[in-house]
Amino acid sequence: MDATRDALARGTPAERREVVALLLDGAPMPVALASERLGYPLGGPHQAAIVWSEAARADLAALEAVAEALTIAGPLLVVVASAGTLWAWSPEASPLDELRAAAARAPGVRVALGTAGHGVEGFRRSHLDALATQRLLAHLGADARVASFDMVRLVALATQDLEAADAFVHHTLGALATAGPDLQANLLVFLEEGCNAVRAATRLRTHRNTLLRRLARAEELLPRPLEHHRVQVAAALEVLRWRRPG
Repeated sequence: MDATRDALARGTPAERREVVALLLDGAPMPVALASERLGYPLGGPHQAAIVWSEAARADLAALEAVAEALTIAGPLLVVVASAGTLWAWSPEASPLDELRAAAARAPGVRVALGTAGHGVEGFRRSHLDALATQRLLAHLGADARVASFDMVRLVALATQDLEAADAFVHHTLGALATAGPDLQANLLVFLEEGCNAVRAATRLRTHRNTLLRRLARAEELLPRPLEHHRVQVAAALEVLRWRRPG
């Protein structure tokens, strides 16, 4: 009986989807009324997610299971956007490792996260960021199962012109652009760790001397000295991280 009353108070799934569509379009709507119809507080913090499957016949139960793993605590709003896509909002999203574990249990299911926001505008902005993340993964052919907008923000800017981005990568990295992904990954982690080999080796779970040998090999493949082009090399490697070969 409690579940039935709650469902009636929140409206049907179609009604909730209509309310969400109006909010995303920026239509004026009293926050209290919209919150009541959705069964979700719009006045607080939000992080949006898009959960989808590219399979011809998506398993809605698998999508819902991953969506349920999105929230740490508190309410979760889930709207069916299409046969293979769910839109979700949570006051606070679960850590990425937990989302990756949930996605790993649901073959073919992927998750794109928006940035955290607040209020109705944060509700909308976070969804648009999640949508931009999903589109970027498709645009680059990336195979990541879980990604957030914060992770791909730089790449989104750098790859608006994909042909120019590819030219930048090959000009900056030279032969390293087509070398093994391990060399690329090791150099990127080294740069992310402020060129500190000890921290980079710890993060990569490898011996420092092994890392130094890989870094030396990577630098041999670069067309210009790394010390004078660290920012450019890091940006090019970040693009390659998300860019599927071919």
